Amino acid sequence: MRRTTVTTLVAALIAGLCGVALMPRAPRLDARSTGDRELAVAVRAAVPDPSGHRGLAVAVVENGRVRTAGLGDRDLAGRPVEPGTPFEIGSVTKALTGMLLADQVAAGVVGPDDHLGVTWSEVTGPARDVTLAELASHRAGLPRLAPASPLGWARVLWSNVSGGNPYAGQGVDTIRGAADRVRPGDGRGEVDYSNLGPSVLGHALAAKAGVAYPELLHARLLRPLGMTATVVATGDDDLPAGRAQGSRAGGRPLDPWPSAGYAPAGAGPWSTAEDLGRLLAATLAGTAPGADAATARFREDDDTRIGYGWFTSRHGDHEVVWHNGATGGFRSYVGFERATGRAVAVLGNTDRDVEPIGLRLLGVPPREADSAASVLLPWIGAGLAVVFTFLGGLSLLGTARRRELDQVTVLAAAVWAFAYLGLGHRLGDWSVVPAWLWPLGACVAAAGVAVAATRWHALPVVDARVPWRRLVSVASSVVAAVLAVVAVAG
Repeated sequence: MRRTTVTTLVAALIAGLCGVALMPRAPRLDARSTGDRELAVAVRAAVPDPSGHRGLAVAVVENGRVRTAGLGDRDLAGRPVEPGTPFEIGSVTKALTGMLLADQVAAGVVGPDDHLGVTWSEVTGPARDVTLAELASHRAGLPRLAPASPLGWARVLWSNVSGGNPYAGQGVDTIRGAADRVRPGDGRGEVDYSNLGPSVLGHALAAKAGVAYPELLHARLLRPLGMTATVVATGDDDLPAGRAQGSRAGGRPLDPWPSAGYAPAGAGPWSTAEDLGRLLAATLAGTAPGADAATARFREDDDTRIGYGWFTSRHGDHEVVWHNGATGGFRSYVGFERATGRAVAVLGNTDRDVEPIGLRLLGVPPREADSAASVLLPWIGAGLAVVFTFLGGLSLLGTARRRELDQVTVLAAAVWAFAYLGLGHRLGDWSVVPAWLWPLGACVAAAGVAVAATRWHALPVVDARVPWRRLVSVASSVVAAVLAVVAVAG
């Protein structure tokens, strides 16, 4: 017993020391800044907590003047964020797609009440009867995403685990096929947020113009506004040079999301604080193509209305027109207040919310601004960190102390222990949970291995009374090993 205790303590100590060297390190906004120094100081004062933010790019519009600043690091190499650094903007693109609709309406090309089937004649399913205005305002009754097969959902799940692109391989045909298959639901006419609806809208407008969506967006909106750094990446070759690198707030780097199919909804577009500042200044002035898209037309609830892509919400005495965005490793926010003539764009290269920063810069009181942040996601990440870090090791300790045991079961439990440890390292939000918990998890896993090792030679290879256990154990071990490889190397 004494020998086992000493062995266990030594193994746990060694694992703990190794764990300290390997423990996750959450990003934290550092002191470096570029661009307008006064604005950079104001941005830092507006950041509720610098933990979980790696870099920020910000534009503020006041009295028609655009000021920009960059803060922190754009990537893991420590290169600084600049006002011209490209970030994924996610669903902010929905506001641009809404402006395309308003622009095409003003040009007499389409009408807001035109049916989808008239604008995009290739769509022949039930969704052909929804209107363009319904698509732009999330009132078409379409689902959030295109219906997927079990294999498709498995691919999305795998991308979430591996940090990959869930929209990879989904092109314009995916969106058109979904529009042919889906039937508008009973909620048609009510605001129900969708990625499919704006994607259908963007490709319908492009089909009407006889070009692809990126070309239409560039010709009608980006080029007239001088937004030369804004691009739609439909493939890896389109990713902009000098771009920011996205990651989780816990530190894990994530792949970018180039996409052709969901580009009008936000998968694929990149922009800069400088370009978004130009967009906001022109939209406030009413000179941007399709600026009328920001006019609120339909009600979502007592505090929020929607136009073509743009939301309008009340925050106390402030009425803000806005949209936010979220991709795998980026967050974005654009908003303006007509009463003050002030506008702000905030881009971040982690999945830590930036909307509270934008609202604070617009003058919304901190308590109301911070209430706009998602409180659920950080706690989910914190839960994953704690559960995965300790679950495998505690389970292994329990298994190693069983009276009836075999080597295959011990081996499977050991593989699971370190697989869970790897998943906790990669999937947990270590900007919320203290990182020193992870070395403690490594100690528990190593202690379980040490206890199991003292019994190893006395155990049968497999318990003959439950022969199926070997197959189950081997299968689970293979799955755990794959997850561990993805978690650690992804």
